Amino acid sequence: MKVSDRYRKLGPRLFVRWVLLMKIGKPIVRWLDRLMASQSRVGNPEIFDEPFPWVPELEAAAPKIRAELDRILQHRDELPRFVDIQPEQYKINSDHRWKTFFFSGFGVGSAHNRALCPETARALDRIPNVELALFSILAPGARIPRHSGVSKGLLRCHLALKVPRDSEKVVMYVGSRQLHWKEGRAVVFDDTYKHAVVNDSDEERVVLIIDTPRPMRWRGRAAWALTRTLLRGSPFVRTSRRNQRRWEREAGGAFERPPAAVEALV
Repeated sequence: MKVSDRYRKLGPRLFVRWVLLMKIGKPIVRWLDRLMASQSRVGNPEIFDEPFPWVPELEAAAPKIRAELDRILQHRDELPRFVDIQPEQYKINSDHRWKTFFFSGFGVGSAHNRALCPETARALDRIPNVELALFSILAPGARIPRHSGVSKGLLRCHLALKVPRDSEKVVMYVGSRQLHWKEGRAVVFDDTYKHAVVNDSDEERVVLIIDTPRPMRWRGRAAWALTRTLLRGSPFVRTSRRNQRRWEREAGGAFERPPAAVEALV
């Protein structure tokens, strides 16, 4: 089934949104992407082999983040599917095998989820200009087909928190490269390259996804500022915010806060 046919079945509003995105928004974004790639201070590789300055501190926080993740996963059935928060993800996955737990997205944080994971919130706050942060929970047997991210202005980090023991069966393909996660270690890559994920093991894989701005010269930073403004005001982001708030109202009460006071984090 074509993507356009899928959106027609989801209703006229989503179909109109898809048309606007593909026919108007996408060509503009791709032109800005070419500009930002030319302005990059860190090159334009698929996967970055040299760590960014904030990566060691993030990896040091991995055990505490993992402990909070384990507490969240006790309520696995209550977690939203990725598509429940971002309906546009329908084109790559719409079943229960890909779930998420959002902390922030394009200017809006989840006070509810941050309060549930204060150590994770602290670790995120130490990273400059985080645009997106979430737990990505991939069930056994799940596959995410090839797709690409929203902008060259962002770089994506995966902090591996749960990796199946048979790690060779869990792989991410990024452009012409592939990688296997290692628990407690982070990898930074450019998700505008086509990438796919396969979990052919019998255990779930969980990473903390973090998007941060690409280091660029001034023209690139200006292009990213424009892209960021467009993204923050887009129906895609507004819908995600509403869906996150709805989930917090309807299902978020099943999660208990940790004993320590966390109001200062919110």
